[in-house]
Amino acid sequence: MAEVLDWSTLPGRLVVLSGASGSGKSTLVRRLLGRAELRLAASVSATTRPPRVGEVDGRDYYFLSPEQFEAARGDLLESAEVHGFSYGTPAEPVRRRLAEGSCVILVIDVQGGMQVREKVPGALLVFVQVPDPGELERRLRDRGTDDEPTILRRLANARREQELSRSYDVHIVNDDLERCVEELAGVLARARCGGGEA
Repeated sequence: MAEVLDWSTLPGRLVVLSGASGSGKSTLVRRLLGRAELRLAASVSATTRPPRVGEVDGRDYYFLSPEQFEAARGDLLESAEVHGFSYGTPAEPVRRRLAEGSCVILVIDVQGGMQVREKVPGALLVFVQVPDPGELERRLRDRGTDDEPTILRRLANARREQELSRSYDVHIVNDDLERCVEELAGVLARARCGGGEA
C-alpha cells in the first residue's frame, strides 16, 4: 500500500500540477517534458471516464471500468471523483521513477493534491490559474470536447478548486503560454528537477 512507504527517502521530487479544466495543464506538461534541462517524468492517471478522440490507453490515461477502478483503489497514491468520474494515480510507477531520481509530475485535481500532501509532505504543489473566469469559459467552449451541462459543471468545479488551492505552494497565471512555461520550468529547476542535480 502507498501509505506504508516513506516517500521522503526517495531521491526524486513529487510535483502536483492542478488547475481548472481549460487552464492549460496538459499543454504545459507536454512543453515541460520536452525541456532537456529538466529531469521530469509525467505520471499516467487511471480514470473511469471514456477516452476522448485521440486519447490512447496507457499513454493519456489508464481507462478502467468502475469495477476495475475499485479493484485497484488500494494501489492508488490518491483518488477523487471529478466531473462524475473516478480518477486516481497508481502509486508504484510513481515510486519507481522517484527512486530513479526523476521528478514526477502528477496532473490531478485539488482533492487529489490534498491527499498527496498528506502522504508525501515534501511534494511541491503548483496551481495553474487562468486570467479570469470569462477566459476559462471561452477556453472550455473553444476546445469543443464537452456538452453544455459538462461545461457548466466544470465552471462550478473551477470556482471550488480556486478556493481549495490556497494551500498550494506555487500559483502561476497562464495568461501567456511561453511565459508560463518559462516560469514553471524555473520553479521546477529550483525544486531539484534540473538535469544536472543529484
